[in-house]
Amino acid sequence: MQPFLGPDFLLETEAAQRLYHDYAAEMPIVDYHNHLCPQTIAEDRRFDDIGRVWLEGDHYKWRAMRWAGINESLITGKDTSFKEKFLAYASVMPKFLGNPLYHWTHLEMYRYFGLEGVILSDKSAETVWEVCNAKLATKQFSARGLLQMQNVKMLGTTDDPCDDLHWHKMIAQDPTSTMVVRPTFRPDPAFKIDKPTFGDYIMKLSRRVGFHIDKYERLLEALSMRLDHFGRHGCRAADHGLDSMLFCPVPPVAELDRIFKEGQSGATLSVDDVTAFQSAVQVFLGKEYAKRGWVMQMHIGATRNNRSRMFKALGPDVGCDGIDDRELANPLNQFLDTLDREKALPRTVLYSLDPTKNEVVVTTAGNFQDGSVGGKVQAGTGWWHNDQLDGMERQMTQLAQMGLLSQFLGMLTDSRSFLSFPRHEYFRRLLCKIVGEWMDKGHIPGDFELAGGMIRDICYNNAANWFLDESR
Repeated sequence: MQPFLGPDFLLETEAAQRLYHDYAAEMPIVDYHNHLCPQTIAEDRRFDDIGRVWLEGDHYKWRAMRWAGINESLITGKDTSFKEKFLAYASVMPKFLGNPLYHWTHLEMYRYFGLEGVILSDKSAETVWEVCNAKLATKQFSARGLLQMQNVKMLGTTDDPCDDLHWHKMIAQDPTSTMVVRPTFRPDPAFKIDKPTFGDYIMKLSRRVGFHIDKYERLLEALSMRLDHFGRHGCRAADHGLDSMLFCPVPPVAELDRIFKEGQSGATLSVDDVTAFQSAVQVFLGKEYAKRGWVMQMHIGATRNNRSRMFKALGPDVGCDGIDDRELANPLNQFLDTLDREKALPRTVLYSLDPTKNEVVVTTAGNFQDGSVGGKVQAGTGWWHNDQLDGMERQMTQLAQMGLLSQFLGMLTDSRSFLSFPRHEYFRRLLCKIVGEWMDKGHIPGDFELAGGMIRDICYNNAANWFLDESR
């Protein structure tokens, strides 16, 4: 029996062990998509306590705590201390066996706080609380210190087009900063015309650009200005969050003006109108990304805010979002083809929350490789409900069999937590397990420089070439 999270955790063959320890473990991290707060990095903030770090805003943990029978007051209650919430979390940790949170939580305890061998439960909770809080009070455990512990070289935050990017500027100008922090352009509010917040958002964007956005072409002008602003602050990527993939041929500008004005006024739009508007704006943006040499990421397939009572009480992103199962192949191929026909398809990363669409994503990516860059259209890593062992293994296996695993950009945290970076280790161990088994079974040559070179590319080099190469 192997020790829990021991040196060879997940590494079930000698080949896997050698691949991980000799090739993967020491590679730096390029975390090209996350939701960390740039202000926290700029100010190099220290954190109050482990309860706040672990539980404030972490809907993964909230969801699991509810499943384990914890009262909502001990999850999101405003009158409950973070120590009480932490003790509640610790008390149900034994119920998390088999859930990735069991691994993630203990990896964070071990890798950051030196608590190897401690198993979190109500019995160990006070000790864990005291040890973690004592370390969080030190300079080494500041926001930047935590990132440096994990050898993070680059971060891609997620930012609204209206953001002034003040904190990114501060980080870039700070001579003591040891990592690159790039903004990522997230324009969802500007094209999700069916949302009740659309009109207010257009007013906000109007104030930011300094002119009234009263028609479709003025919206494109405003977005172009914000793209330029993001570019001046080091942006190299955009991200579109799409609950479902909608696409149709782009209609005439006069029709888009009508739809824009109706949406801005709060009128209820038909599905056809919503599809037409989203398609037009995303085609425009795709061309702009290609012109600038940026990467376009598309996160597709969440069904959000399903529990209306919880949404009314707490708002979005509280652990009530699931996997949607709507059509993907046809609209996604049409969208990419529209850009490709004009030779305006940017480097693209596709993520599907529905794991049954993995093959669709991989084969769609394969349709649009053009030889200009390896893996120009990527099948992104297992996302959200799928960034666990089975989900990541499915994604990598299908990518290897239907595409080229060697061109894969690898792992990202997609997290709001400064303690989430051992997930890169989790991914790397799994990757080495898979490739090590191929070697052990004779599916690939027993050549460690060959396989190890691919491991290093997936862990770091491929993403570094896309997001850190200043020559682009």
